[in-house]
Amino acid sequence: MLSLASVFEDSARQYSEKTALVCGTTRLSYRQLSQAVNRIANGLTAAGIGRGDNVALSCPNLPYFPMVYYAILKIGAAVVPINVLSTAKEIAYFLNDSDAKAYFCFQGSAELPMAEEGFKGYQGADFCEHFWVMMAEPEASSSVPGAEALSQLMAGQSAECDITLTNSDDTAVLLYTSGTTGTSKGAELSHSNMLMNAIVTREVMGFCRDDVHILTLPLFHSFGQTVQMNAGLSMGNTLVLIPRFSAEAVFAALQQEGGTIFVGVPTMYWALLNYEDPDGRFNMEKITERLRIGVSGGASLPLEILRGMEEKYRIPILEGYGLSETCPVATFNHLTKERKPGSIGTAIWGVEVQVVDEQGKPLAADQVGEVVIRGHNVMKGYYGKPEETAAAIRNNGWFHTGDLARMDEDGFLFIVDRVKDMIIRGGFNVYPREIEEVLMSHRSVSLASVIGVPNDQHGEEVKAFIILKEGESPSEQELIDWCKEQMAAFKYPRLIEFRESLPMTATGKILKKVLKAE
Repeated sequence: MLSLASVFEDSARQYSEKTALVCGTTRLSYRQLSQAVNRIANGLTAAGIGRGDNVALSCPNLPYFPMVYYAILKIGAAVVPINVLSTAKEIAYFLNDSDAKAYFCFQGSAELPMAEEGFKGYQGADFCEHFWVMMAEPEASSSVPGAEALSQLMAGQSAECDITLTNSDDTAVLLYTSGTTGTSKGAELSHSNMLMNAIVTREVMGFCRDDVHILTLPLFHSFGQTVQMNAGLSMGNTLVLIPRFSAEAVFAALQQEGGTIFVGVPTMYWALLNYEDPDGRFNMEKITERLRIGVSGGASLPLEILRGMEEKYRIPILEGYGLSETCPVATFNHLTKERKPGSIGTAIWGVEVQVVDEQGKPLAADQVGEVVIRGHNVMKGYYGKPEETAAAIRNNGWFHTGDLARMDEDGFLFIVDRVKDMIIRGGFNVYPREIEEVLMSHRSVSLASVIGVPNDQHGEEVKAFIILKEGESPSEQELIDWCKEQMAAFKYPRLIEFRESLPMTATGKILKKVLKAE
């Protein structure tokens, strides 16, 4: 018997008076957080929700998220995290597809109306019996008939609650993929999947008891859930929650709370690297004295950004790799071992990683193929979708990622690109990430994203969207001519478009599908 809730429960016993969460002016000890979790858990039980039920949760990085998350787990139910930027149509789909029995939503300026519309449009609304609102303002209300505030659910409930033990392979989290390759699918992650990934990654990253995490990664995503919330709370760490990322908010939190660990995606590091402090608010010397680790994932970190961050802030940036279907961590650069710039590291303990050809056969060192993963981190499957599960997990348990990479003789993995993002120009394979790396080395380029666009002559043509550094103004042709000198004739972009910004997901990934649609 095993429960993911134990990652928090054990620390609540050991470090009851230590600060668990900081968010703005709110500070909660492990004891206070545990009492809130227990009251919600008891309220859920009283409402008839229990082991085997699925409960949806939509909330930004606020104390409500871990409160409700661990309460759901504690009673043996599964959490269905929903992106706070989801549309009403998407919310209705997630509720319907997951067979959600209840839905928690934060009462924010945009989240609640969209959630209400999605809930009302849920075809199985008779099955989804409860709509609970986590309210920032006591007088706020919901348009959903029968909706209740979280405070009502907790009212009169005991601050003590035992964990409902679950089997190790029971579903703990039902995490919906981004749906970039079709309809979004719910990856069923078991208690064992999630617990093992949290414990292994905290060891890989060398977390210490007194670490303070600056947590700006969305908690509805597996990266923030596993690498910081579950791993950090299991170590008795303090989590500083930032509801909305900005470089200024991160530096303010680092300075005020003495942050030691920052975890982000490449676009966040890009923002931190390019941030200027015009008013001299921040003591960078003091910040870098405490900050000891940077962790990057979600997408490949351009070498120019990695080198710039390590030089400017004097911290190692550990890059890793994984997917929603792998909880998410599969490979990582270890703090105590050799790191190779540009690599996403080696397989973590208990996980196997291979690079294979189209027939699923392992390739020799440095040959490009698809990344496949097998181990304790691989999901049970896609909820209610046996055919999609069989297509993704095959050949004796290997999960096929759809990512292209090469592996060197030492087992270090180097991501080349997503299979779906690869451009075929005139019969030649062009990998956008390679072009982006070259563009980022130009003195005028701050950020670049490359896609393939339809072309009658070559099938596809290479196009680059570029954000320039402040004060720089090269022409499109100047950059094209420079690229022509740097790379093979079939690779360099013939089309360049300058942008002030690029479309991004809530997790900070550049939305290439939006660029393609445009």
